[in-house]
Amino acid sequence: MKVSKLFGFSGGLIAAGLGLAMAGQAVAADYEWTFQTSETAGEPQFIIKQNWAKNIEAMTDGRVKIEILPTGAVVPHNQTLDAVGSGILQGHLTDPSYFSGLNPAFSMLGNLVGAWGDPLEFLEYMQYGGGEELYNELVEPYKVHLIGAAATGLEAFVSKKPIRTVADLKGLKLRAPEGMVYDIFSKAGASPVNLPGSEVYTGLEKGVIDAADYTVFSTNHAQGLHQFATYPSYPGFHSLPMVAVSINKDIWDGLPADIKKTLEVATDALAYDLVFQLKGRDLVAVAEARKDPNIEIIDMAPEERKKFRNIAKEEWANWAKKNELTQKVYDSVVTFLTARNLM
Repeated sequence: MKVSKLFGFSGGLIAAGLGLAMAGQAVAADYEWTFQTSETAGEPQFIIKQNWAKNIEAMTDGRVKIEILPTGAVVPHNQTLDAVGSGILQGHLTDPSYFSGLNPAFSMLGNLVGAWGDPLEFLEYMQYGGGEELYNELVEPYKVHLIGAAATGLEAFVSKKPIRTVADLKGLKLRAPEGMVYDIFSKAGASPVNLPGSEVYTGLEKGVIDAADYTVFSTNHAQGLHQFATYPSYPGFHSLPMVAVSINKDIWDGLPADIKKTLEVATDALAYDLVFQLKGRDLVAVAEARKDPNIEIIDMAPEERKKFRNIAKEEWANWAKKNELTQKVYDSVVTFLTARNLM
């Protein structure tokens, strides 16, 4: 009796000791994925996307762990769609305009130049105006699923020459991504140069380009672009690229409902984190830039912005004719904008 009691007591100690040991060990994740972004490491957008992954890990009690990699870490920036579909990457957070060569609808959904006066207009369209459904109709044949759409904010030109009017774009060597953005700047008179975002700094420094359609004012400023391009624009108006937060479709289809919902909720939060955190950074960067006598911030007059938007609208209609899906996107966006007196 005493022996059995002793054994029971010592067994309890052993069990308790094992429990403490296990508690000290990291619990293995049920899902471990790698997502590539379109930013270099250290950019504000990259850090915000890393926080998205951390939030998902916390919200799932460690069941989901996502490694966030910078642009080009596994594949070039314009090949992540294929990499996600084939399983080389499990997901990406990127601008769909990079895939315009596969289908022109990527340009129309990824960055409908001149359409949006505010990122919240775009997010409303994607979440409540049918945009996300159209995007999944586009990407699911590539074995990719859109978890949710996000956006940074209205991008600001950086330029070595003042751009006060649409006419000032004539002949300007302007960095622009492939697709509709490229075509619209061509129609506006610029001479677009297709460079990845990672080469904008050296392109300005070496004179390969005179200006760039790149990203938001604060990121441009933090990267030192204004030391070469001393005529930035602000507020932005021309370009508002989508951030497509996507995952391999086979992985998505196999996930339990609670994990799917967590990913969707976290991605909705990411959308607003990007918009408002970058907006706050922009305000600080603009105030700092205004103190620099070598920098002149240019706010293009409303009538000139309207001229540019009219050029863009003509190109929307041209691109709508490219295939059935581009027409559906065009009709959907025009209906949305018209209903809200934004057309």
